[in-house]
Amino acid sequence: DGTQQSQQLILAHNVFLLKHPDVSDIEKVRLSDEVLNSVQSNDMTSYYETLVTDKVLELDQSLLESMRAKNEEEIKKLDEKIADAEENLGESEVREAHLAKSLYYIRIGEKGKALEQLKVTESKTVAVGQKMDLVFYTFQIGLFYMDFDLISKSIDKAKNLFEGGGDWERKNRLKVYEGLYCMSTRNFKKAANLFLDSISTFTTYELFPYDTFIFYTVLTSIISLDRVSLKQKVADAPEILTVIGKIPHLSEFLNSLYDCQYKSFFLAFAGLTEQIKLDRYLHPHFRFYMREVRTVVYSQFLESYKSVTIEAMAKAFGVTVEFIDMELSRFIAAGKLHCKIDKVAGVLETNRPDAKNALYQATIKQGDFLLNRIQKLSRVIDL
Repeated sequence: DGTQQSQQLILAHNVFLLKHPDVSDIEKVRLSDEVLNSVQSNDMTSYYETLVTDKVLELDQSLLESMRAKNEEEIKKLDEKIADAEENLGESEVREAHLAKSLYYIRIGEKGKALEQLKVTESKTVAVGQKMDLVFYTFQIGLFYMDFDLISKSIDKAKNLFEGGGDWERKNRLKVYEGLYCMSTRNFKKAANLFLDSISTFTTYELFPYDTFIFYTVLTSIISLDRVSLKQKVADAPEILTVIGKIPHLSEFLNSLYDCQYKSFFLAFAGLTEQIKLDRYLHPHFRFYMREVRTVVYSQFLESYKSVTIEAMAKAFGVTVEFIDMELSRFIAAGKLHCKIDKVAGVLETNRPDAKNALYQATIKQGDFLLNRIQKLSRVIDL
């Protein structure tokens, strides 16, 4: 009905949770029933075989044969409809018949056949909007199988189509799809910008509910935006304020960072880690995201001081001195924090880089590189 999440993506998320080691056995029993019901109701024969091979579900031979028979019968009917449309009806009816077959292949989880059939449908399609809808179907196949190569090609294709025209509604939908792709491939800064652009025009309920969209927007923004932008675009955004209270710990996570309530921030962060860990798109980047958030919050704290005692910082964050010492030493060694630890005095001394000086050094370095290239070129070409 346009406001419901795609059944295929719900199934993919449930399968992800079934394979996750942190999900309880009782929960896995419930998920297993849900996955089996979803596979059975959509007659997903080949996907069922994959799940059996991966030991996610147990093999039921009679169910497998029953689904296979239903698939063959339905495809036969669809082929008859296509043949009838080609013989007796117009071009739009032929396209609709081919589209119905594409959607059936998507429904039963036949990736290769679905992509082939979508290409056939595209060859029968003239309108840019309808071509874009086919690209969105390809996106959903890519997200179901986490095929980032397919998603990347679909984004490029969609952008090329929009150069020839296209409505705003589909352009806004594309931003959310691209944002999800960027977030899933660890490009959090671009993802945050695309999500923030789509907050007031969100219509891609087939991907996830609006609450989940706000959850992703806040998480990506916190590690991508500066403090002023975070306040203007996220903390004070009316669309976010109406939803953020429904998501556990998210409001405390955002506001305590801006208000410099570091103890509250760490408590909220601990509450959010489970949600991030059990999210299909964020799970592969869990450790990276944890590090980035801590870099942001430590940098913000240290920005206020020329020097500060380790004890004072540990007290502000509600952790031990040993923990802060170990944490900061890792981040300093990785070049993420600009400070040094005086262990004897128990003090942290900040040494922020001079941006103008860094730019001057970079310009000189690039100039030297360019001169060397010109000299090498002048040896080959007689000036």
